[in-house]
Amino acid sequence: MSALLKFLRALPLVLACLAGAATAAPIQVTDVLGRQVALPGPAHRVVLAQARHFQVLSLLAPDPAALLAGWSDEFRTSFAPDYEVALKRFPALAQVPVVGRHTPDSFSVERTLALRPDLVVMTATFAGLAPGQPASESPLIGRLEAAGVPVIVIDFFIRPMENTVPSLRALGRAIGQADRTEAFIAFYQRHMRTVAERLADLPADRRPPVFVHAHAGSTDCCNSPGTGTFNEMIAYAGGHNIGADVLKSATGKLNFEYINARAPQVYVATGTGSRKGTGLAIGAGVSEADARASLARLIEANRLGALPAVRSGNSHGIWHAFNDSPLHVVFIEALAHWIHPDRFADVDPAGTLREINERFLAVPLEGTYLVDLKPGAGPGAR
Repeated sequence: MSALLKFLRALPLVLACLAGAATAAPIQVTDVLGRQVALPGPAHRVVLAQARHFQVLSLLAPDPAALLAGWSDEFRTSFAPDYEVALKRFPALAQVPVVGRHTPDSFSVERTLALRPDLVVMTATFAGLAPGQPASESPLIGRLEAAGVPVIVIDFFIRPMENTVPSLRALGRAIGQADRTEAFIAFYQRHMRTVAERLADLPADRRPPVFVHAHAGSTDCCNSPGTGTFNEMIAYAGGHNIGADVLKSATGKLNFEYINARAPQVYVATGTGSRKGTGLAIGAGVSEADARASLARLIEANRLGALPAVRSGNSHGIWHAFNDSPLHVVFIEALAHWIHPDRFADVDPAGTLREINERFLAVPLEGTYLVDLKPGAGPGAR
């Protein structure tokens, strides 16, 4: 085939691309730090500094894999079962370059720039910023922006109740998915509003003590949320996080004596199911029976059987990755049901997850993501 013929055959595609580039309108978004970030058009080559946020992309984009220019290795390692499911749906994920682990010290600016991204997404903590510290003081953001790469800062972890919607809106607009994003935001706000309205008249003395056993069984007893993150969700759902009384960071460890002395009325173990034989078996590909058996084993192994929550049957397991994602709406509904079953008898968090799977997630969450120690004790279901 002559060079001229090849050129003529390719010409329509070239002209279409040029036309698209010419008509793409500039985009300006506001991230959670209040920064105005300008992009020449929708981002098509995105680097995720923390690959856990792939599932946020999965909410907002019908083909999240096509947007990825690079990511950290943590989705493949820390969330291995979920990665395998995503890989089956989007085989191109196997070819996404890794720019580091999920820690700032391992993140390679040079490798990132070599991928020619048109957007990098990270959290303020990853950028090395303390609460209230301006983005201009982040060397990492500074190096990327000096090279002409826009950076947006998102947060679903430190202040999830405040930052989830602005984070979604910033990322959704940046990737040209504003309508899809607004549809999910409306869904999210409707469900969150239901929980808030039903607890509006809750007296302060009706907030029972709750113990969230984070990454249960994968470490010595017992990891717990402190301030922020799960603490905000527990409070939103009408409970009192016993970890927040002694832990002044986002996470920490509670000793056995303290947990027993606080006599939690609700016990919730979390896990990702990524390490076989340790921790809570939950998440992608896990049956309800296996999740329940795993929950019973770790309660026994950690000598937690005497807790009021366990004796009364108010003990549960849930997928830990709900915590750094707008999918925490499922966790909050489950908590609300477990803490105040009289007020939330008709709320079905498993049903909420099914609707999210059907309407929004490009990679649906299929497996057991919340479970009760005793069948029928709560809303846990596949």
